[in-house]
Amino acid sequence: MNSSDPIPRRVRRLLIVLGDQLDQDQAVPADLDPERDLLWMCEAATEATHVPSHRARTVMFLAAMRHFAEAVRATGLPLRYLALDQHDHPTLAASLAADLAVLRPDQVWLIQPGEWRVQAALTAACRAAGQEPLLLPDRHFLCRRAEFDAWADDRKELRLEHFYRWMRRRHEILLDDGAPTGGTWNFDRANRRPFGKRGPGQVPAPLGFAPDPSTRAVMDLVARRFPAAPGRLDAFDWPLTPAQAEAALSDFITHRLAAFGPYQDAMWEAEPYLYHARLSAALNLKLIAPERVIAAAVAAYRAGAAPIASVEGFVRQILGWREYVRGVYWRAMPGYLDANALDANQPLPAFYWSGATDFACLRAVIGQILTHGYAHHIQRLMVTGLFALLLGVQPRAVHAWYLAMFVDAVEWVEAPNTLGMSQYADGGLLASKPYAASGAYIQRMGNYCQGCRYDPKQAVGARACPFTTLYWDFLARHQPRFAAHPRTALMWRNLARIEPARLAAIRTQAAALRAEFA
Repeated sequence: MNSSDPIPRRVRRLLIVLGDQLDQDQAVPADLDPERDLLWMCEAATEATHVPSHRARTVMFLAAMRHFAEAVRATGLPLRYLALDQHDHPTLAASLAADLAVLRPDQVWLIQPGEWRVQAALTAACRAAGQEPLLLPDRHFLCRRAEFDAWADDRKELRLEHFYRWMRRRHEILLDDGAPTGGTWNFDRANRRPFGKRGPGQVPAPLGFAPDPSTRAVMDLVARRFPAAPGRLDAFDWPLTPAQAEAALSDFITHRLAAFGPYQDAMWEAEPYLYHARLSAALNLKLIAPERVIAAAVAAYRAGAAPIASVEGFVRQILGWREYVRGVYWRAMPGYLDANALDANQPLPAFYWSGATDFACLRAVIGQILTHGYAHHIQRLMVTGLFALLLGVQPRAVHAWYLAMFVDAVEWVEAPNTLGMSQYADGGLLASKPYAASGAYIQRMGNYCQGCRYDPKQAVGARACPFTTLYWDFLARHQPRFAAHPRTALMWRNLARIEPARLAAIRTQAAALRAEFA
């Protein structure tokens, strides 16, 4: 027993708290008995190495866990906390097994983890010790897993828009007399504007949080224990406590929500956050509840502080997409991670870990990710994800990179976004079509192409944009699958207009690109 925390003589319930379950109201049951019950937390090295986790991601989890532990201790509740440098067990399961052998609790309680891998490992450790853990639902979400399954069971296909409307009605959010506020369910068409040549102008900088001594100790620990980990820590300023998450929410509502809607898809070099909320990591670690975030946005609309298009677009991400991908993940696991509907088998290019490429958009976005552990959804989907899709990278390698590189990455949300939305590896379970585009999309939505040596309008030759070359090759390679698809038929009709000799030249250049990154 390595921790100095006091241990009850007889442990009735051992309550496991994971690094993405830092909601004290949920993690600590109302009937917890300090004399007989014990909270259990552990920092495990493999959680930072089973994918090569970005330093900021590892610090985010460990520092938030330690702040949570400090808050629990301040209430006088019993907690056994195994810090990374206090034990030599490599995995959560190994640490738990060792403690179960000594503590011998009457019962183990486990809130549903955010990863199938973690749930399976901890359950196996309990069973090996003669315990059948009590698996508790995660009340942080607005749709329980069983409720999602009940919604999905009678449907031929799963679609976000249907789920989102169901959730709006079910929770009575943005409704007026039963009808959608503003007269329509979805303002997506109003929320796709680029900044234009002048750029975004002066964007209000998001509220940041300077690392306190506890967080700095974690930063030093991570640098020492994981010297080969990707990413940097000099810009680390993420919210790590409920109070900081609440302050970050207030800052977003006040300064950026109003412009979030129209410009949520826009990109601009050296502007990593623009009008985005920077709340995804706090939400995923359970530092703030989605109900609170949604209520604040809706209140801003009702008060006239933000337009309906911005508020609806933001609510759709929290109430709709976030809940939807979680339902798909648990419904499809464990086989989901092996999905590869497009038979993509290229290796992930090495520059994804370094940013060392002359493709200006990829260099800028990956550089931003290495600095901050963050990119907004279009940078993820239509820059880093798009290139991997068009190149034909093995989906599980793309998944491992996304899980590793973002501070908000927990597998329940990352895997469906990567394998379903970005790579179409699940064959349309999550999204109805592949999100394929040429370099023209990136040029329209941001300024990365300015000064780039490649021209988005060219598909062949020395100045051909690799996105454009690979786009037409992607259409040609997958024509039998998608040419008749109602949402993608136009793209394949455009392919048919390309002269055979030119298409052959495009495909030869695409093959050379794949060979370069093989």
